[in-house]
Amino acid sequence: MQVPLLDLQMQYRTIKDEVLAEITDICESQRFILGPKVEQFEAEAARYCGTPYACGVTSGSDALIIALMVEKIGPGDEVITSPFTFFATVGAIARVGATPVFADIDPVTFNIAPEAIAAKITPKTKAILPVHLFGQCADMDPIMELARRHNLIVIEDACQSIGAEYKGRRAGSIGDYGCFSFFPSKNLGCFGDGGLVTTNDEAKAKLLKIFRNHGQSGTYIHQYVGGNFRLDALQAAVLSIKLKHLDSWTAGRQHNAADYRQLFAASKIGDRIALPQEAPYPVRHIYNQFCIRVADGRRDELKAGLQERGIGCAIYYPLSLHLQDCFRSLGGKTGDYPVSEAVSQDILALPIYAESSHEQRAYLVSAAEQILG
Repeated sequence: MQVPLLDLQMQYRTIKDEVLAEITDICESQRFILGPKVEQFEAEAARYCGTPYACGVTSGSDALIIALMVEKIGPGDEVITSPFTFFATVGAIARVGATPVFADIDPVTFNIAPEAIAAKITPKTKAILPVHLFGQCADMDPIMELARRHNLIVIEDACQSIGAEYKGRRAGSIGDYGCFSFFPSKNLGCFGDGGLVTTNDEAKAKLLKIFRNHGQSGTYIHQYVGGNFRLDALQAAVLSIKLKHLDSWTAGRQHNAADYRQLFAASKIGDRIALPQEAPYPVRHIYNQFCIRVADGRRDELKAGLQERGIGCAIYYPLSLHLQDCFRSLGGKTGDYPVSEAVSQDILALPIYAESSHEQRAYLVSAAEQILG
C-alpha cells in the first residue's frame, strides 16, 4: 500500500471543473494581477478570519516581511520569535535588517512560551512574532498582555493555521497583523505561491496595500519604498473556490487525527510514541501537520522504515533555528533552547490530509509496530 505524505491530486479532482472555469474566465479577461478576483478573495478571507481587512500578497514569507516593513522595523530593532518554526519566520526578520531574538517553546503545543518571551524583552524590542505551529494557536492572551505593557507590535505567523481558533477567536484576528501562506501543501493552498495579511486597523490595511505595490499611493507616486508583493488573480480565484471547502477539509483532518489516536492507543508501541496534544486553553486545532515524537532516539529509524514501506513522512523541523549556520552570528549555541532542541531530535510528521483513508492509517501504525517492536 502506498501512503503519500500529501495527495493534492485527490483534492483537485473534486473541484476541477470549477477551477478550470475560473481559469478560462481570467484568461478571457486578461486581468492577471490584483483586480476584482483578488478583491473578492480578500473580502471572503477577511470574513473567514474574523477581521475587517485583508491584503493579498505574493507568499506567506512576504506577508511577514510586509508587516514588518509597514511598522518600520529594521536595523537596531529586535523581534522576539520562536526557534522552532519554518525558516521564513526568522528569515523575514533578518531580511528587513532587524535582529531575531529567540524564546523557547512550550513542550505540549510546540508554540512559543509566553514566560520565555517576557525574559527576552529589552529596550530594543519592537515586536513579538508568535507562530501558530502545525495548526494550533499559541497562548495569545499573555502574549498580548506583554505587548500592551511594553508597547510592542504583535505579528501572528498563522501561515500553518488558517481557521484555527484561540478561545473562540480566529488565528490572525488577535494581534496587530495576521500572516498566512497559501503554499500548495497548506490546508488552504493555491496553485503556486500566495499569501495574505489580516488586520483590524484601517490605517494599517491601507499601508499594506500601498507597500505591496512598490509603495505607490498613486500611479507612479511613491511615498514609501515598498515591494512587488501583489497577489495574482489566478491564485485568488483558486483560493476563493477552495475556501468554500476549507471547513469540511479541516473536519476531515480532525477526524483523521482522532483515528490516529485510537490506532496508536490500541497498538503495542503506544508508550514509545508521543502523540500531538491540544492546548489546555480552548482551541480549534486544524491539523496542518500531525507530528508525533519518537522515544529512545529511534525517530530516524522509524522514518526510514516507513519510507521503505511506501509511507510518506517528514521531519518538521530537524534543527532549531538558533543553530542554523546563517544565524550563528547571533551567538546561539547548543543548550540555549532545550525544549526546541529536544523536539527537533525526535519529531516526525505523518500523513493527515483529509482524503487519506483509515486503511492507510492502520497500515502505517502496523508498519510502525514492526519497525519499533
